[in-house]
Amino acid sequence: MSTADVLSFARAWAANPLQVGAIAPSGTALAQLITRDVVPENGPIIELGPGTGIFTNALLARGVRESEITLIEGNAGFADLLCRRFPDASVKCMDAAQLLRTRVLEGQFAGHVISGLPLLSMKPKRVMAILAGAFEHLRAEGAFYQFTYGPRPPVSRALLDRLGLKATRVGCTHRNIPPATVYRIVRRPRLLSATRQLGQKRTQPS
Repeated sequence: MSTADVLSFARAWAANPLQVGAIAPSGTALAQLITRDVVPENGPIIELGPGTGIFTNALLARGVRESEITLIEGNAGFADLLCRRFPDASVKCMDAAQLLRTRVLEGQFAGHVISGLPLLSMKPKRVMAILAGAFEHLRAEGAFYQFTYGPRPPVSRALLDRLGLKATRVGCTHRNIPPATVYRIVRRPRLLSATRQLGQKRTQPS
């Protein structure tokens, strides 16, 4: 990571530590772990809270086309940086909690959502809005990837139950500061079946 990126992160953290959440920018090892399951066919991909774009670079390294990446960034400074750094990506400076009411992908569904948002520092109502919005834009088998610095999943069991989701541990990296664990969040089988049926109805001619 460049010195410029570290300084950009430090300025953003000083201005709004709760919004940034992390005490240090994510490293390459975490970026590789959180994008481990990604293949080019998963595009389009939505990334939440991309910051300086280290996860975005990892997505590109996995073969995802830049034009198939949508970056949702609430910090205006980071959003401007991302526009310059990834000119072919779609960069939207907006609150991720507004996803449910926003058309992010025109007529498409994402294969994955990669999240760098500090969910543990958010109120449950806000986390629920982010997850509900993200899954509204995901394919039936799509997955939401989230990292955390804590020993438990970044979303409570009660909240997962309410949304019909389940979280599975992907792995942990000690080569990040601080060490981080990645979780994969998907729809539960019953909800997955209902989502498939809804998708079939949407594609049937009227």
